[in-house]
Amino acid sequence: MEPHRGRSLTTAGSGLENHNGKTHGLLQRGGHQAAPSVTMCWRRGARTLMSEPEIDLSKSYDAIVIGSGAAGGMAAHVLTGHGLQVLMLEAGKKLNIEQELRSMEWPYDNAHRGGLPPGSHSLALNEYTIRNPPYGAGFEKYKHLYNYVGDSDYVKNIVVDERENPFTGTNYAWVRARCLGGKTNIWGRLALRLSDYDFKGKSHDGYGEDWPLSYSDVAPYYDKVDLYLGISGVPENLPNLPDSLFQRPSKLNCAEVALKQGIQKMGRTVTQYRAGVTTDGLKHNKYRSRCFSRGACNRKGGCDIHAAFDSPTGLIYPAMDTGNLTLRTNAVVREVTVDQQTGKANGVHFIDSVTMKDYTARAKVVVVAASTLESARLLLLSKSRLHPNGLGNSSGHVGHNFCEHLMGPRVFGQMKDLVGKAPTLDDGKPGGFYLARFRNLSERHPKFIRGYGFEGGSGSSMFPKGTDAKGFGASFKEEIRNNQGSHIGMGAFGEVLARYENYVDLDPHVKDKWGMPALRFHYRFGENEKRMAEDMVETAQEMFEASGFKILHTSGRILTEGWSIHELGTARMGNDPKTSVLNPFQQSHDVKNLFVVDGAGFVSASCHNPTWTIMALCWRSCDYLAEQLSKGNL
Repeated sequence: MEPHRGRSLTTAGSGLENHNGKTHGLLQRGGHQAAPSVTMCWRRGARTLMSEPEIDLSKSYDAIVIGSGAAGGMAAHVLTGHGLQVLMLEAGKKLNIEQELRSMEWPYDNAHRGGLPPGSHSLALNEYTIRNPPYGAGFEKYKHLYNYVGDSDYVKNIVVDERENPFTGTNYAWVRARCLGGKTNIWGRLALRLSDYDFKGKSHDGYGEDWPLSYSDVAPYYDKVDLYLGISGVPENLPNLPDSLFQRPSKLNCAEVALKQGIQKMGRTVTQYRAGVTTDGLKHNKYRSRCFSRGACNRKGGCDIHAAFDSPTGLIYPAMDTGNLTLRTNAVVREVTVDQQTGKANGVHFIDSVTMKDYTARAKVVVVAASTLESARLLLLSKSRLHPNGLGNSSGHVGHNFCEHLMGPRVFGQMKDLVGKAPTLDDGKPGGFYLARFRNLSERHPKFIRGYGFEGGSGSSMFPKGTDAKGFGASFKEEIRNNQGSHIGMGAFGEVLARYENYVDLDPHVKDKWGMPALRFHYRFGENEKRMAEDMVETAQEMFEASGFKILHTSGRILTEGWSIHELGTARMGNDPKTSVLNPFQQSHDVKNLFVVDGAGFVSASCHNPTWTIMALCWRSCDYLAEQLSKGNL
């Protein structure tokens, strides 16, 4: 079924439909529209209905939170917990996410075997490489055009349509998910902490800037995130990969254990995948179930029993239960407004993404959590007499120091001792293994700085993979059965250095569906990343050989910029307002009641997946925000 076809333009995807598919009327209150809606929630194994508060735009809220992903959800959780009245604005729709993901559905029960329906297209790697953005040109025959993640029937309504949301400039695989919860609905679940090798990178190797905080400042908030959301894993006591407060881990399978043992003599560590998944359950959250290892976790879709963290069930619905959170979906924020006398933020202008009507909301504090690139875009859009270069941009650093993770180099091999052995059940694992960073810790590599880690897995799965065998019939099937559980592979994630010359700005000509200037990229990997990629391939092969694996394939090809979906650093923190945008509490140097709490504040990328750090920093910043607001300092 194609998304939102055959519905009224004013109600499609707007959250104004009840569970019978009938449409609520718009309620008029104080001259403003108030739109009640109904959310489908997961509660003890059954969907239940939870009504949202009516949207009252005539009042001034304590805080407006822009975005509903990891950062926006955490901001709502913390601020409502402090008793603040919060308005959350989400640019996308509110989905019945269980109906989208359908992780228990067999492919043969899907009209397209899980693929996209006719008339839709998902961009492939070579299309990102040989074409220039905006990527809509050349695909006119398709009704819908999605990014590379949107290549299945289970994800197509979660990611954006590239034509409606164009961007320009250098090649970039920008994955966006405009819906309640954002990319937390489909994230990869790896939940790692940063260490002082990351926070104090300049002190370690002389490059870039140190963060204006240390691991000791963030560690208590990492603990809070662990306990509130749940994380599985095994302690390793590594200074460069701090341990979390883990719940029950998944087990390494035979080939993964062989790799772990094979590289121990090299001083390197393989550990169970540190997954943002509750394996023991959470007694304080009625919207989530513990993991019982039964789903299609290897799909790009998320977890429809919500064992894996997602922002709606993990943070937003509990925040709504406090009675302090008001949610407005389909709200595309186009500007953060400021008081022309005081210079402080006083609210936002937003467009209803369905009706195209314009609205204004007011608040004492504005919290931007729209994701790294969209947050930079919003600050640049928010120009005024007091902020001619964009809001909070007196330093000229908004949009700059953009960084992420390098992907592509990988190795694929086979453990010959497993050929012909009985298959194992590995589909329901939230992840396989993580191989921790080992470069540029105690010794410096002569060719590059910083480091990388590997994610990988092995075992049997619903769809046998890893074989190049071709053919048909009984002998072909036997070949597949004998070999499929014996394969193992891993791919690298490396730190991309933050550089001022890697940046985004606003395109002067191209606009999105709502008339807002598109983001323009000026971003390329540098020589450090290329030399790091060469080392990734060499060490991957070296470690597989040390583990006794037969190497079937290696690749040193670097994937298109953006492939990691870990955009960071466009409004970095710092102590000097001349070279940074935010202070250590992610508070604007220029506008004291403006906070930017997503990945934009990162000073460097590390090589660790950023989601857990984004939420820990956000929790810390919102505790500070609530305290300062109560003292009248904002």
